Amino acid sequence: MAPVPSSNRGRFQFRPWPALAAALGIALTTALGAWQLARAQHKEALREQSLELGRKPPVTLGAAPLPATDLAWRRVELRGRFAPQFVVYLDNRVHQHRPGYHVVMPLQIAGSRKYVLVNRGWIAATGDRTRPPPVETPAEAVVVHGIAQAPSERFLELSTQVTEGRVWQNLVLDRYRAVTGLDLHPIVVQQEGGTRDGLVREWPAPEFGRNTHLAYAFQWFALAAAILVGYLALNVRRRR
Repeated sequence: MAPVPSSNRGRFQFRPWPALAAALGIALTTALGAWQLARAQHKEALREQSLELGRKPPVTLGAAPLPATDLAWRRVELRGRFAPQFVVYLDNRVHQHRPGYHVVMPLQIAGSRKYVLVNRGWIAATGDRTRPPPVETPAEAVVVHGIAQAPSERFLELSTQVTEGRVWQNLVLDRYRAVTGLDLHPIVVQQEGGTRDGLVREWPAPEFGRNTHLAYAFQWFALAAAILVGYLALNVRRRR
């Protein structure tokens, strides 16, 4: 008698509890992926808004206090004198694969006691943290143009030694006010134009982390697909 041929075709076996667990996992990961996509769209809208604000005519910043939300990403014009005795160097800023600092210096607005912090640009590190590189600073009154930014107050600082003389890890306005006692506008201006002081002012376009959210969305959707494939693989039995 001829042998009975075997079949490699699979037979799906439905079991309620694994099906429920897989459905919940797929629903959760898909929802998280959709949420990350929504966050990416929101960040893209913020980026477009910042670019639109940057194209508007500059705002002349005086002594009158203004909220940071009214100035963020706007072009501003400042008139006054730099106060180099209050300069700080923001550490671990890299330009073209070279370590260096961002030089942040307050500017006293003409005819007032109000100050604005100005990020004057990038300078290469010397290798000696106790002696950061000198920066050429005009003694006379100047006109500074730049983009206003509301600095973040949230940083991950792994060490309690976040300031070392004039070298700082991050710029926190409340911390800077406490150290210097200056009356500051709640913004930092990224200076534009002028290269005679040797500082590099190549500011990247704002991103707001859109690509990070897209990457997270891809990971969540990939996990949802993996749950579906795993569920099907575990519940298809080969016929004998």
